Amino acid sequence: MTGRHFVHVLALEVDPAWRRRSPEQRHADAVELAAAAQLAAGRVTTYTYSMIGTRADASLLFWRLGTSFEELEETAALILRSGLGAWCRIGYSMIGLVRPSSYVKERTPQEEAMFSGERSRYIIVYPFVKTTEWYLLDEAERRRQMSEHIRVGRKYPMIQQLLAYSFGLDDQEFIVAYETDDLQAFQDLVRDLRATDGRRATVRDTPQLVGVHRPLGEILDLLGG
Repeated sequence: MTGRHFVHVLALEVDPAWRRRSPEQRHADAVELAAAAQLAAGRVTTYTYSMIGTRADASLLFWRLGTSFEELEETAALILRSGLGAWCRIGYSMIGLVRPSSYVKERTPQEEAMFSGERSRYIIVYPFVKTTEWYLLDEAERRRQMSEHIRVGRKYPMIQQLLAYSFGLDDQEFIVAYETDDLQAFQDLVRDLRATDGRRATVRDTPQLVGVHRPLGEILDLLGG
């Protein structure tokens, strides 16, 4: 993870009026956005996901990893002012820091896979907020509950996972992200996690953003560019 400290989730929704532009105008807008996104990807690691038609408030998701807050700000600005980007509104934006866990000594291969290598077919990402009572528990009890949570997660090695810390930087406390090729296995994992003691500490874990990993050009084609 060297040099990648910030996580940015940027989910965009396209103005319906854009689809009523001529095919030539839409194509030009798509080409301009693709060029801007390529420039941005030279500064921050970027993966793109389609959410077309699966939510009413977002169609395109950028999963971005950068070394500074300013890098994320400046490259997001480039995307949003370029071509199709100027026809988009931000459906969701979440930012967090990747830092060592208080509960495990080293990241597992499941976690490391979120930073490099081949992408899985799907990403699932959501904001997470815990109760005040959770933070007031003694350390031993918090460790017990987190150990149970970690044990359940490791029963599903086909699912990669990442936790980014957002408190002090954003409205949520954490960004939780998973990658998998098997959405049914992910649903099984969520079901099992809901039966753990730690579930009582959950205040909010929505919206659940589910994206299909595709090259940006392919997503732009699906959008009509």
